[in-house]
Amino acid sequence: MELEVEWWKGQLAGDIYQALRYKELKLPTYKGQSPQLTLRRYFADLIAIVSNRFRLCPTARHLAVYLLDLVMDRYDISVQQLHVVALSCLLLASKFEEREDRVPKLDMLNSLDCMSSMNLVLTKQSLLHMELLLLETFQWNLYLPTAAHFIEYYLSITVQESDLHGGWPVASLEKTSLYVAKYADYFLEVSLQDQVFLSYAPSLVAAACVASSRVVLRLSPTWPSRLQRLTVYSWDHLSACAERLLIAHDNDVKEANRQKHQQPSPQPSQALFPVQGQVSTVPHYLPRPAQHFPQQPCQPVPGSTHGSAPFMPHPNTQQSGAQSHGHLQPVGHAHPAPLDAKPSVPFNRGYQVNTHYTCAPPCFDR
Repeated sequence: MELEVEWWKGQLAGDIYQALRYKELKLPTYKGQSPQLTLRRYFADLIAIVSNRFRLCPTARHLAVYLLDLVMDRYDISVQQLHVVALSCLLLASKFEEREDRVPKLDMLNSLDCMSSMNLVLTKQSLLHMELLLLETFQWNLYLPTAAHFIEYYLSITVQESDLHGGWPVASLEKTSLYVAKYADYFLEVSLQDQVFLSYAPSLVAAACVASSRVVLRLSPTWPSRLQRLTVYSWDHLSACAERLLIAHDNDVKEANRQKHQQPSPQPSQALFPVQGQVSTVPHYLPRPAQHFPQQPCQPVPGSTHGSAPFMPHPNTQQSGAQSHGHLQPVGHAHPAPLDAKPSVPFNRGYQVNTHYTCAPPCFDR
């Protein structure tokens, strides 16, 4: 999506946002019927690992995972082919969202440690063939908005002087805005890890990420009227999605505390505002899965019952853009998996996100 840098600050921001919302209404339907749905988290993490390695923008990463979700939803794909499909989705997304010089090259992909651990070598022919097949599947249209395309527009007005923290005016708008953006980025990555978030509109997921950030940081009001007007979402619209995000955050905080107590000696705290020449890091109390990706080796997934057969379309899938190919063969009926079936984060309706939140970060110490 060829948008100008920081389009949300320009004169055409409103028009671009409306165009994204309009396109959002025409996104393909996700049914959650892939036989390899249990491997979805693994391949989403693989895309995130490679994306972080090449420092691709969030929109490219989210578009790549969304393309993978749609392809898996339409075809029965062998595990070996899924690796090629996932990396092809990332290449297509980076070509669409990034500058040409930032698109990963073939030799760079094959040199990754995770590629050697999976005993996988990509070839130019296989990638080109897969990219063409994916483009034909989507009718050469990759203009598919994700939550990452909306969130910067919402963050542009998230923190203002009228906001309160613990009943007191915010001491530093710049510092608070930075923390809200960091948490929104974290919640954005959480939304990639479970296909249940595909049941929500991308703009709603982005708004829920911003709302969840304000909850964690104890900013009030939780969802101010200016954000309601900008997003056209009330708190009632966001509460279910924000609830899932906050439960995932609580689980991450508990896991981080458990690992911290297991360490023999405390680690020195990391600076949020590094000096010139230092690499920016995230505080230890701010969990970000992306920071852990390089530490997780890519392990080969279990073998598939389909062997090395090419991926095949579901006969019960209505494909508007996919064309028939000689090597694509129909398979047996695939049992659809509902979007709400066993989400990876527990869902508890008793979780009150509009009351006093217990996991507040120490970023407002006076």
